[in-house]
Amino acid sequence: MKSILTKSAWVLSLGLLLSACGGKEKKASTGAVATETSKTKTLDIEKPQLTFGFIKLTDMAPLAIAKEKGFFEDEGLFVSVEAQSNWKNVLDRVIDGQLDGSHMLAGQPIAAGAGFGRQAELVTAYSMDLNGNGITVSNDVWSKMKPNIPKGADGKPIHPIKADALKPVITEYKNKGNAFKMGMVFPVSTHNYEIRYWLAAAGINPGMYTADNVQGQIGADVLLSVTPPPQMPATLEAGTIYGYCVGEPWNQQAVFKGIGVPVVTNYDIWKNNPEKVFVMTKTFVEENPNTAIAVTKALIRAGKWLDEPGNRAEAVKILSMSQYVGADEVVLANSMTGTFEFEKGDKREMPDFNVFYKYNATYPFYSDGIWFLTQMRRWGQIPNAKPEGWYAETIKKIYRPDIWKKAADLLVAEGHIPSSDLPKTDGYKPATTDFIDGTKYDAKDPIGYINGFSIGNKDSK
Repeated sequence: MKSILTKSAWVLSLGLLLSACGGKEKKASTGAVATETSKTKTLDIEKPQLTFGFIKLTDMAPLAIAKEKGFFEDEGLFVSVEAQSNWKNVLDRVIDGQLDGSHMLAGQPIAAGAGFGRQAELVTAYSMDLNGNGITVSNDVWSKMKPNIPKGADGKPIHPIKADALKPVITEYKNKGNAFKMGMVFPVSTHNYEIRYWLAAAGINPGMYTADNVQGQIGADVLLSVTPPPQMPATLEAGTIYGYCVGEPWNQQAVFKGIGVPVVTNYDIWKNNPEKVFVMTKTFVEENPNTAIAVTKALIRAGKWLDEPGNRAEAVKILSMSQYVGADEVVLANSMTGTFEFEKGDKREMPDFNVFYKYNATYPFYSDGIWFLTQMRRWGQIPNAKPEGWYAETIKKIYRPDIWKKAADLLVAEGHIPSSDLPKTDGYKPATTDFIDGTKYDAKDPIGYINGFSIGNKDSK
């Protein structure tokens, strides 16, 4: 009797939720007992034919999985997923409507809304992953850094490696009249802010931006420049740059080719930091609200599938396909299957190097977005001081947890995810000191956070 009542209550609540959203129900194929009553809700899709973009990085995985495992199709969506040449192209094509949405740097929709670079009203209802980046240096730079790094009982370098070990190398280059050059993928990329954070934590000035100078090299000890991710290893090998910050598989590719050594991951710079987001225009979301919810549903399911034990090997095979990342399976597996190789042969367990669902990874937290705004202001991309309230007001126009919640509620009702996976939050994560320098970040005190650094802009409250 108890099970019958429970089942009846479940069906009733599902019916109420589905009738509120409109649309039709589609029975899912029956599988294990736990999913026999599961149904996928087909909303009244305004635009079923969609084209999404991505850059060839492992963190585009939710898009590939949503397509290859049929999650988009379950929602009544027919999606083309197309590789793009660089991050500027991704941004421009979404703004211009050539793409309906895209894998994008978390900083891109934020910068567009905050007035840095090309301005547009973009939104994200889905965070694609946590972590996933690394900083790699050339073999020559590594040979000079290595004597400055403490070693463990096994003779291997103790991690995390701080930029203090790089500081004397930069000085050596300067004394010989050589500028120390490093690459990052885009001015508003997580990679730019992570490599800046890592350098500045050791007292190395990565350079400032101003309204008139958008190169970000004013007063710099290290000259940072943009290089598209797939070109990073070749640019390093050519000697054009001496190191870079990029996502996978392009750090592991340097190890595989024997041309460089990853020295730190962004998990060590900021534990479980947000990385990429899925972005659509505000206009698209307003004109196609059910489509936006359906897309978000499929992507949440993809993230969950990626983090389920045993699925990463299949994910690596999918990502190795030429239409997706197209890298060798052995290179992709180095990071995607819970390990990360630093110096050749120094492979370490890193189970959380790539996270797609755990730790509420898919939820678009306001606090994650505000961190990017603080870095834009710290380094001068936002040239003028802003009042404290501006940070929250700006991010709430861009990050849309309300869309995520509608999608997640439907997935719970359908039996695809447990209700315990939905965060109980006001949109802010608790304050944290999970940074390589131990600095406390409280998103509700953005100006205090900015002022806490020795290098960078300072503002009055």
